[in-house]
Amino acid sequence: MSSVPDSIGVAVVEIARAGRFEEIRDLFAPQLRSMVTPDALQVAWRSELERRGPVTSLGEPVSEPAGAGVVVVKVPVTCEHGALTVVISVTEAGMLAGIQLAPPNAAEPTAPWQPPPYADPAAFDEHDVTLGSGALAVPGTMSLPHPPGVHPAVVLLAGSGVLDRDETIGRNKPFKDLAWGLASRGVAVLRFDKVTFAHSAEVKSATGFTVADEYMPQALAAIELLRQHRGVDPKRIFLLGHSLGGTVAPRVATREPSLAGLAILAGGAEPMQWSMVRQVRYLASLDLDTAAFAEHAVEALAEQARLVDSPELSESTPSEQLPFGTPAPYWLDLRAHSPVAVAASLDCPIFLLQGGRDYQVTVEDDLERWKAALAGRPNVTIRVYPADNHLFFSGTGPSTPAEYEPVQHMDPMVVTDLVQWVTGGSFGQAT
Repeated sequence: MSSVPDSIGVAVVEIARAGRFEEIRDLFAPQLRSMVTPDALQVAWRSELERRGPVTSLGEPVSEPAGAGVVVVKVPVTCEHGALTVVISVTEAGMLAGIQLAPPNAAEPTAPWQPPPYADPAAFDEHDVTLGSGALAVPGTMSLPHPPGVHPAVVLLAGSGVLDRDETIGRNKPFKDLAWGLASRGVAVLRFDKVTFAHSAEVKSATGFTVADEYMPQALAAIELLRQHRGVDPKRIFLLGHSLGGTVAPRVATREPSLAGLAILAGGAEPMQWSMVRQVRYLASLDLDTAAFAEHAVEALAEQARLVDSPELSESTPSEQLPFGTPAPYWLDLRAHSPVAVAASLDCPIFLLQGGRDYQVTVEDDLERWKAALAGRPNVTIRVYPADNHLFFSGTGPSTPAEYEPVQHMDPMVVTDLVQWVTGGSFGQAT
């Protein structure tokens, strides 16, 4: 028997076949409806059918959990001259959180993760840990290299949203790649499920939940666990943050001055509300057929971003007026702390890593802000990987969300450079 998300996914495709795109818009979660227009949905659907011909049949949907009460439903669609997959995100309330038109192979069940070539599972052990106590304690994994001894160690902070300890996205696990790559070369690693993943219901019902609540308790607990571990050198504990985790990492370091250094991978420096506007505009520009219709969504999001900047923003501002329905206390906390200013106040070494093809965090909008704030500092290292996207997967051409789907691994040069930086070795040829 089909599940409820499966039924919703198939129904959405049937509604699209019937041309009732206003009904699809109305199925979206309330905070997202203002950014979805029937015209944009119609143009995207019809542009696919112009290339592939009319729909002839639908295959069996494939459902997979995506965390925080969201299920991804993949509906295979066969057309007269080709095929595609309609990927639909369905919330636990039965509302839509997203629709993507993807290649046919996207309908395949997620394949088991395989270690990257640079990982040697025989070179380290892993065991489970618990960070914090009480209702919001989170599970994690510690990777400890062989042979027994005292090792440098790294705590990993994942990016924004609902992410597990591996930063799982589809069939890829960039943080597991990174942890296994570092541990294979003598660096202990501690990674953990975000509280938004481990306790999504509690987070949703919490009033006043902030960026600090999202990261600080678990990050500090992870550092303390490593400090007490007999296999870790307490003077060589590093903090690595990716994306929003990189934005927040300097704030964590102000609470832990004993940290040996910060590694910031694609850390956002542009205010997040405006980064979101830029990303939506970029994605709209990739398809000229839908760009004009997407401008309505861009302007709706820009209006919400202006409210985040406004002195009128308060804890009582309705969340539906703010980007992606995120409550006001979160935005108030985020805008009160400039990541580059906080980083500039620190004395520890900082390593900035950036993908040249990243459209979510960019060289121009974000890395340049970090560079300006940290100019003249002797203990700042900067590496740009021209072929890499936001997940530090290598590729060519403009980066798109679809390129996160195929099986791939984190750029081995990123792992090599992090090992060299943590262990004090010399770098290879600059990128």
